[in-house]
Amino acid sequence: MLPTTNNRSSNRRLRVVFAGTPEFAAVSLKALINQQEALNIDIVAVYTQPDRKAGRGQKLSASAVKQVALAHDIAVEQPLTFKKSSSEGMAARQTLRSYQPDVMIVAAYGLILPIGVLTTPTYGCLNIHASLLPRWRGAAPIHRALLAGDSETGITIMQMDKGLDTGDMLYKVSAPIEANDTAASLHDKMAELGATAIVTVLKDLAHYQAQAVPQDDSQANYAEKLVKTEGEIDWTQSATEIERQIRGLTPWPGAYTFLAGQRVKILASLPVNPSQQTNQPAGTVISVGRKAILVACGKDADTKQADTKLDSKVESLEPSASTLAITELQFAGGKPMTAEQICHGNQLNDGDQFTTDSK
Repeated sequence: MLPTTNNRSSNRRLRVVFAGTPEFAAVSLKALINQQEALNIDIVAVYTQPDRKAGRGQKLSASAVKQVALAHDIAVEQPLTFKKSSSEGMAARQTLRSYQPDVMIVAAYGLILPIGVLTTPTYGCLNIHASLLPRWRGAAPIHRALLAGDSETGITIMQMDKGLDTGDMLYKVSAPIEANDTAASLHDKMAELGATAIVTVLKDLAHYQAQAVPQDDSQANYAEKLVKTEGEIDWTQSATEIERQIRGLTPWPGAYTFLAGQRVKILASLPVNPSQQTNQPAGTVISVGRKAILVACGKDADTKQADTKLDSKVESLEPSASTLAITELQFAGGKPMTAEQICHGNQLNDGDQFTTDSK
């Protein structure tokens, strides 16, 4: 039997185990801690990744979730595995059972939960996922939504099963992706939205579990984990694609290019202006202005489509290509600089060529 509508009507508080690691998860944990009385829950334990070395000194650092748990005197568990093939994994499962959890809340935990773990809590495990499932399953849904040019994203509270983000959906809430959103800004919005969403579901868990909706697998995309090399800009791509790349990979791994063999980070740019076109080769610095640095890119899809419809005798728009207006960049070994600062210096000039590698 599921918990009754509005858990406060039950004498026994719902025993909650929380599993998460980064700041995205810590935001939800804080919200649940603050709402324990109103939700009639007890957070009996927090699971998070083992401490990792971080910073220049490479000192062991506790995760954002662990820091929140310790500040509120909540028991912290940091198993390396839950695999039943290892003694450590079996011990971790036994420890979890000892907490007698009613439900486990999972948010960016970073550790695979086998079916034996998913079925340990009385009402299973709920995942706070930063995508309108099944749109983006996997490790980097926020970044992939930006890179793909999605107009909206959101949070899905999902009943976890043995698949990768394939479980039934209990609750979804959407949010627009703004033209100036980066992975950093969208992360913060999704963290807050996720916290609100999990509180909403726990207010009436019976209702949401009873109304669970299966995912349409045919609509699913895999949000692969980011790798550093994705930051390298290919200037033959359209300005639209490169502009998404800059926003989608901020702050990590960051978009970059090369100038005379030296790496240059591209930190920010303006939304693409379709009317600004050029016949300069891709990667050419067209102009270094106080407001922006204009760079030639490849053709936008819309431009390519329009060109195919033109009569072959019309040559005025050929070979036109899109342009990108960069507003902030950083030279190797230097500090971030605005277009105006660069305009007053001599590190970048009209006609310079950005390239795709350092060779």
